[in-house]
Amino acid sequence: MSFLRLLEGLRNPVCDSLLNALTLMGDETVFLVLCLVVFWCVCKQEGYFLLTSGLGGTVMNQWLKIVCRVPRPWVMDENFTIVEKARAGAGGYSFPSGHSQNAVSTFGGIALWTKRRAVRVIGIVLAVLVCFSRMYLGVHTPLDVGVGAACALVLIFVLRPLMKKDDPRINRILLGIMFALSLAFALFVSLTAFPADVDAENLGEAVKNAYTLLGCSAGLIIIHELDVRFIHFDTKAVWWAQILKAALGLGLVLALRLGLKPLLTALLGASPWATAIRYFCMVIFAGGVWPLTFRFFGRLGQK
Repeated sequence: MSFLRLLEGLRNPVCDSLLNALTLMGDETVFLVLCLVVFWCVCKQEGYFLLTSGLGGTVMNQWLKIVCRVPRPWVMDENFTIVEKARAGAGGYSFPSGHSQNAVSTFGGIALWTKRRAVRVIGIVLAVLVCFSRMYLGVHTPLDVGVGAACALVLIFVLRPLMKKDDPRINRILLGIMFALSLAFALFVSLTAFPADVDAENLGEAVKNAYTLLGCSAGLIIIHELDVRFIHFDTKAVWWAQILKAALGLGLVLALRLGLKPLLTALLGASPWATAIRYFCMVIFAGGVWPLTFRFFGRLGQK
């Protein structure tokens, strides 16, 4: 807390706004957008790598959160203040930091995979800035951030040499392991008799995240098999067709994300399976339906 109090004394409106904007780079939506753009337009296998490391790391992160149940800094010390704009994005328990894990998995993963020095530098800088922003804003301690970043680093360094081989058999094994861990986590949060001191809101956040991960990991297994056996999509297209492909695809995925929520809630109520099905459908569309259009985009601009 001493380091957080030091940062608390250095806050000012300009830095508050800047770092609150930067911290959004570790958010779920940014992870989703960047992974899909890479998956569709840059390198399919790098997309699988980012999705596997990001989702696998999130399973680890969420499991640690609900097992350790460390309160947020302002809960541990009621005299400590945070940047209020950051409160809405600080759901669940504090340890470890999910934003830090996401940022290091995504930007660190891009930096580790790419051979372009400029991209590598930008990725590392963004990962570091997101980690720092979580402490500056007062929503995580250095331990929260350090462990979240460390888990992500270990995972990307372990997965990169395996997934660089672009071997469908290795992909199947890794995606299967991720699905098994997601299923185990969903069962854990659903069936465990947690003690009475567990915060209901934080437990609800863990359940929602568990079923989100379950839906995503199940979808990834299916789209990988669809591509290996039938689709065989190519990411290549002229630059303006890539922009069009990414913009339209992301718009449709995000529309599914928003549109399916009220529909599934009406059908299934508050069941966490509504969340699992919603994210499963998003992944199936992103990897099994939208790539069917890529031959069309690849022909655009050709004489």
